[in-house]
Amino acid sequence: MNKKLTAALSGGAVLVLALSACSSGGGSSKDDKLDPWAKQVCDAVQPQVQKIAAANTAIQKETTDQSAPADVQKADSKGFQDISDAYKAMAAAIEKAGPPDVDSGKTKQENAVKELNALSASYADLGKQSDALNTKDQAKFADGLDGVAKQLEKLSKTGTDALKELEAGDVGKAMAKQVSCKSASASASPATTQG
Repeated sequence: MNKKLTAALSGGAVLVLALSACSSGGGSSKDDKLDPWAKQVCDAVQPQVQKIAAANTAIQKETTDQSAPADVQKADSKGFQDISDAYKAMAAAIEKAGPPDVDSGKTKQENAVKELNALSASYADLGKQSDALNTKDQAKFADGLDGVAKQLEKLSKTGTDALKELEAGDVGKAMAKQVSCKSASASASPATTQG
C-alpha cells in the first residue's frame, strides 16, 4: 500500500540536489565577488538540505506495510511540515543574500525565492492532506495515502528551473567551491535512490 509513497519520496529528494550545487563542476568563478554570496547561501541552505533528507528518511522508515496507519500519518505529517519549513528557510536565505552579481541576477534570485516558497506551500498542503486521512479504516487510509503519493509524485516532477537558472554559470562555480554546498549534496545524495 505504501510503496508508491516511498517511491515518490525518493523522487522528491532530487529537488534537494538542485540546491546543492553538486551538478556544477569545480573550477574558479570569473568573479570573486560571487564567492561571499555563494558562501552565505550555501551555509544557510546546508542545514535545510539535511532537514529535508532526514524528513524523507523518517517518512520512508515509517511507511511500510507493517506500520499502523496512525504511525504513518504522524510520520508523514511531521515529515511534510519539516520539508515545508526547510524550503521556506531556503527561500528566506536566498532572499537575504540578495541577487548574485551576474546578468539578470535579481530576476534569477526572485524566481528562485518564488519557486522555493511554492514548494514550501505544496508540502504544507501534503501535510494537511495526510492529517485528514482516516486512520481507523485501513482500506480508506490506503486509498488516501495513494492520493498523497500521487500529489508527491507530481511535486517531485515539478521543475526547479528557477533554481537551476540561479545556479547556472559562474554562480554554480562559486557554489561548487563552498564546503557547505559540497556537504549538502553529500547528505542529500543517498536519499535519491529509487526504491
